[in-house]
Amino acid sequence: MTTQNLLVELFVEELPPKALQKLGDAFATVLGDQLKTQGLASAASVVTPFASPRRLAAHVTAVADKAADKAVQQKLMPVTVGLDKDGNATPALLKKLQALGADVSNPAAAVAALKRAQDGKAEALFYDSVVPGATLQAGLQKALDEAIAKLPIPKVMGYQLETDCELPGWTSVNFVRPAHGLVALHGSTVVPVKALGLTAGNSTQGHRFEAAVSPVVLKDADSYAATLQKDGAVIASFAERKAEIARQLAAAAAKVGNGARPIEDEALLDEVTALVERPNVVICQFEEQFLGVPQECLILTMKANQKYFPLLDAAGKLTNKFLVVSNISPEDTSFVTGGNERVVRPRLADAKFFFDQDRKKTLASRVEGLGKVVYHNKLGTQGERVERVRAIAKAIASQLGDAQLVADADQAALLAKTDLVTDMVGEFPELQGIMGGYYALNDGLGETVANAIEDHYKPRFAGDALPRNTAGVVVALADKLETLVGMFGIGNLPTGDRDPFALRRHALGVIRMLVEKDLPLDLNVVLNSAWSVYEDESIQIAWGKAQAEKDLKALQESGKGGSVAYGHTKRIAEERARAALTDFIYDRLAGSLREQGYSAQEVDAVLALRPQRLALVEKQLAAVRAFAALPESPALAAANKRVGNILKKAEVEGPVDAHVNPQLLQEKAEQDLFAALQRFVPEANAQFEAGDYTASLQTLAVLRAPVDAFFDDVMVNAEQLDVRMNRLGLLKMLHNAMNRVADLSRLAA
Repeated sequence: MTTQNLLVELFVEELPPKALQKLGDAFATVLGDQLKTQGLASAASVVTPFASPRRLAAHVTAVADKAADKAVQQKLMPVTVGLDKDGNATPALLKKLQALGADVSNPAAAVAALKRAQDGKAEALFYDSVVPGATLQAGLQKALDEAIAKLPIPKVMGYQLETDCELPGWTSVNFVRPAHGLVALHGSTVVPVKALGLTAGNSTQGHRFEAAVSPVVLKDADSYAATLQKDGAVIASFAERKAEIARQLAAAAAKVGNGARPIEDEALLDEVTALVERPNVVICQFEEQFLGVPQECLILTMKANQKYFPLLDAAGKLTNKFLVVSNISPEDTSFVTGGNERVVRPRLADAKFFFDQDRKKTLASRVEGLGKVVYHNKLGTQGERVERVRAIAKAIASQLGDAQLVADADQAALLAKTDLVTDMVGEFPELQGIMGGYYALNDGLGETVANAIEDHYKPRFAGDALPRNTAGVVVALADKLETLVGMFGIGNLPTGDRDPFALRRHALGVIRMLVEKDLPLDLNVVLNSAWSVYEDESIQIAWGKAQAEKDLKALQESGKGGSVAYGHTKRIAEERARAALTDFIYDRLAGSLREQGYSAQEVDAVLALRPQRLALVEKQLAAVRAFAALPESPALAAANKRVGNILKKAEVEGPVDAHVNPQLLQEKAEQDLFAALQRFVPEANAQFEAGDYTASLQTLAVLRAPVDAFFDDVMVNAEQLDVRMNRLGLLKMLHNAMNRVADLSRLAA
């Protein structure tokens, strides 16, 4: 058995650029994994992916021409089934052995070669055999078929391929793009595998226009990348091509001077890398008059429509120069430069036209038009939505600031969605909010309102900046809360990976603003302000419709009907929706905290209490972590869990009051515990109220000894009712004191 490096390439027509890197990585990974699974490659074999606009390839080191034979033991059947009472093979056993390829000409010898071993409660017969290792051709064929079948193809296309046989004809092939060539080299030897109607060889095609030779003949697997670059004018590696483009972009920007730098956009860089085989960056420019248009508009049209890299100056302002990544490298680049400048000019002219036209109408004059734009068929129009957002914004602003904040937030909420009916946003939906801010400044509304309008969609994604001013935070909160409550109200919840209304992102946005802006707002209060704006009963009852109808039918059958029954189902539906939304937000908060490094146990302990001031949660977590490090922590956590179980069982018969009559304390241990509570709980409560949660829990840690003594010496469920209730009251007092920062029972092992 010898090993050599392997190269497999599938040559196709231009692949979808946004999917190219994923396709290349998947092709190489599956191919390599399959070869390793079959024993043709080892765990130490290195798999290198290649992906260019017209090829997917993989280079695998140390691939054997044949896998090692493998000893296999197979369970046949229970002994009672395979052998008769005399120990001779039954027909069932002989048939099974024959199917496995064993020699059954001498049944006695065949039986003697079997092994007997205990299998559960019965004894079974086992057959040892040696499975020949896969040959490279067979193994690679299987690996190639698997790699092609598992490609994450965005959309399959069908095409006809002429059959390569004596009888002429055509066969249908389904693949992401028509395939025209297949290479499979083990060292310098061609492995004659087949795929997509093609048979592997040792030649491929280079650049469409600049290849030195056609076809490009590959000497061996290891010369693939170098030969393609030299003879085919193609950089086959996606990563190397991307790095080369980044290098050329930086060099071109430095050539422009004045601190110019290309805009940073990883997705654009990946897409352009997937569009070119031999990158060549050239510098272009447009007329300075277009710089009067908001730079976001110009940048977006250049990136989205033309795949250009706009150049920014040292201050981050757009210049009139941009970079183009060409796929050809002519000696005279004037044709490339001139062509791209001619192409971009109409795009920029359109943006300027939209901007000029939009500014002829104020945002306020566009509010009425929102009444004609459907937001959701169950939630009304954008105009109706705006009124709900305004009401929520007023409620939040009145808790955070003065009349001026209320006025600014209300005006921003009123106008925040008006840019949806402008020409610019109609052409570029990605600019919603941004254009509203520009048009607000044009209308003379001031920076506070303009920034709030622009920022009300923030944070748009993980790590995005939060709104710059308080008015913006208020409107952003109101906008996201309105969406969350509305969608949960009609039962339109995220499922699995599907979240078409980005409700998870909205919930995380609400959490981030409440936490990072340290807002003195209770979560239930802001949620209630959002629920209160939904007056439409059809919205409220939509959640849990089946259960609501079931309840309605039961009420009608019991003699209650009409508005009483309807009101009952409406209340159930609303309560169900409220609970689901609250759980949803705390689930998002829990996930976020775990990502920040807090343990699931710590997060569970704090969030079990449903803290309302989310800005304080991290302080509570720090206190829990410090408490868990104390030597008293395990015993107190276990005791707290025990107390909780006792109270839960006792409260089935009625609530337990946290009140203690000292005269009924009979045992020394309960007297000592009561005295310790009287001494240390006021101090811990004062520390809690001052926000020093760590000190509060550490103060309560001294209760370990009296708590342990209480459970050792005192029977809680005394026969005398007043004594029993007094002891339960003492435990209730202990439980209340210990669980203000977190549910410490969640820390118990």
